[in-house]
Amino acid sequence: MILSGNEIRRRVGQEILIDPFQESMLNPNSYNLTLHAEVLVYEEVVLDMRQPNRVRRLTIPETGLVLQPNQLYLGRTVERTETHNLVPMIEGRSSIGRLGLFVHVTAGFGDVGFNGYWTLEMFAVQPIRIYPGIAICQIIYHEITGSITEYQSKYQNNQDIQPSLLYKELNPGAERRDPQMRLDFASDRAGSR
Repeated sequence: MILSGNEIRRRVGQEILIDPFQESMLNPNSYNLTLHAEVLVYEEVVLDMRQPNRVRRLTIPETGLVLQPNQLYLGRTVERTETHNLVPMIEGRSSIGRLGLFVHVTAGFGDVGFNGYWTLEMFAVQPIRIYPGIAICQIIYHEITGSITEYQSKYQNNQDIQPSLLYKELNPGAERRDPQMRLDFASDRAGSR
């Protein structure tokens, strides 16, 4: 069962945290989330699932940033969410989809207990100009039955856009063995603050 907008409003501050929360972003059965002012792009020609892949950070200016086809862009929501006793799910807004922008390529479902910013896997069918702060997707809440084990994994409590951390499952020591990779991530993060 999906929560109505009125039920989302009622549960904010209890099982649902959306920060910041704005009443104007509430829909009949979802809540709009907005696009943060930065995106990441992978710098590798061939991405490796067993290794950390280098990323480059781009700022989306107020005048917009044109996304190119055949390029994956990782963005994030402005809002941090936390959900208990419900399954959160994000979907691209239909108005965005009708412009040929896929907002999450494969990862729409969240886990019970997730706390953090949503990383958006954006892929454009044709060149499209995006803007910071635009309502880009919506979060939907599903009720769940059965005993619950809350999410406590690698993306929990994130503070930024999260490139794939699959290598931590497949090759746990990979980041430690490549000091240059740590420097690339550290300099990218330092330059954004």
